[in-house]
Amino acid sequence: MTTKVGKTFIAAIFIAGIGAGAFFTSNPDLNPVTAAIPNAEAKSADEISPVKAQMSDSVYYPGTEDLDPDEMRIIALGTGMPWPRGSQAGPGFLVELGNGDKFIFDMGEGTVDNLVTLQIPWEYLDKVFIGHLHGDHFGDLGALFIGGGLGGRTGPVRVWGPNGPTPELGTAYALEHLAKAFTWDKASRQGYVDVRGFEFETHEFDYKKVNAVIYEENGVVVRSIPAIHALEGPVSFILEWNDLKFVFSSDTAPNTWFDEYARDADLVIHESFIPAIDVVNGLKADPESALFAGTQAHTAPQAFGKIMSRLKPKLAVAYHFFYDNSTVVNILDSIRQSYTGPLSLAKDYMVWNVKKDGIRQRMVVADQDNWTPEKPVPGIAPLQSDRDAFAASIGIKTSDLDFSQDTLNHRLDVDDVVEPIYIEFEKIFGRKFNYPDPRTKPEDK
Repeated sequence: MTTKVGKTFIAAIFIAGIGAGAFFTSNPDLNPVTAAIPNAEAKSADEISPVKAQMSDSVYYPGTEDLDPDEMRIIALGTGMPWPRGSQAGPGFLVELGNGDKFIFDMGEGTVDNLVTLQIPWEYLDKVFIGHLHGDHFGDLGALFIGGGLGGRTGPVRVWGPNGPTPELGTAYALEHLAKAFTWDKASRQGYVDVRGFEFETHEFDYKKVNAVIYEENGVVVRSIPAIHALEGPVSFILEWNDLKFVFSSDTAPNTWFDEYARDADLVIHESFIPAIDVVNGLKADPESALFAGTQAHTAPQAFGKIMSRLKPKLAVAYHFFYDNSTVVNILDSIRQSYTGPLSLAKDYMVWNVKKDGIRQRMVVADQDNWTPEKPVPGIAPLQSDRDAFAASIGIKTSDLDFSQDTLNHRLDVDDVVEPIYIEFEKIFGRKFNYPDPRTKPEDK
């Protein structure tokens, strides 16, 4: 039975939805989906063909557009909150540069699923910057680690992240234990696949240092500034390249470091947490918890607006809220109380192309059924020595990686249908493939 309060809440949502439509119709420059899209130039009659493709100005098809040498492309891999939901992954943003470099800032759960739809070879996805160690900001690092290793990455996942007030609260500690969690996974692949990509390379830096250079290669500089969130240790990031400046807050309460060093940016992504009243109504939180989460641990939309009114970026991007019809009007209204400049309300798969002469915003058209992209670096054949080396690295015998004879005795005999597959491969590839006896231990072969 719907209560009086429930009916009032449902009615409010319905009215808000109608209001949003009217608001965005009469204020197209404030529409969170189209705010940064420039007006397209009219095409002449001879440019419009009944049979030739007409590219859309509002969507981006991965793998179909070159990136200009002076261009930066930013794609929202995830924009959601600590509470998982199907329509939004945890926070994460991909930055692609015209020099070929690619960087990932935060890697919340679900971001790798969105990342693979972009059809970027794994070899190029090896640089990750983690702002802090909440699970919703680095929870998919393991998926990148394993998926990229299987997909053809030939080197380690390089991770930059802050230390903590104690070693146990730092990035190096987290990645050391994450790698250990995959010991069985890595062991199972030795001698069967190219294992060069199954490593972490950790670059832990001092979270207390202000505007410190933590990465400098190929004309790209990444700096860190301290952030204020949950515990000591979180940071925000600033990427500068080719006279373009990108700033990512990760999670933080408003602070003077960001206010000072995020100025003169082309694009600033800063959290704007869901309004506290929506935390109460939508997430059934108690008011005290909602107020703390929405105004102290995170940045309230009104505070986001004040920050951006001081920074005056070419484009301000708000993220870290559930994006739907019941939230965007309240968030936008709250931000507009203190900020009237260029604004995007981020959702997964939003893409921004940044140049000195302007910023173009669109949405990715994602192929959810794609296969892994082509490998720019050839794989190498797996070796038995891989198993020997791995076993030695964790202090066990190679034989500990083998099935017991009892387990092998329970393998069903399907040789009559499987061995012909090997024969067919010999015809296709023109070389011999030895059919193993699946019921015999290695030392008995």
